[in-house]
Amino acid sequence: RKGLRPDDLATLFTFHAADEVDRANMASVRAAALVMGEALLRCCPPCADRSAALRKVREALMTANAAIMLDGK
Repeated sequence: RKGLRPDDLATLFTFHAADEVDRANMASVRAAALVMGEALLRCCPPCADRSAALRKVREALMTANAAIMLDGK
């Protein structure tokens, strides 16, 4: 696949309502992200790197949710 097409953009910028399976999948990913975030707070000293790590976990969660809602598109 080479680049985004206009139809791809429409899919990316359209609201996608979560069904029961999507909500369950997002809850699982959210729970895993929470565990990771808690481990970072517990194990890493307060510093810029810990802040960056937490931000990246949040970014991973949001990107995973997008993958779920876009169904791999």
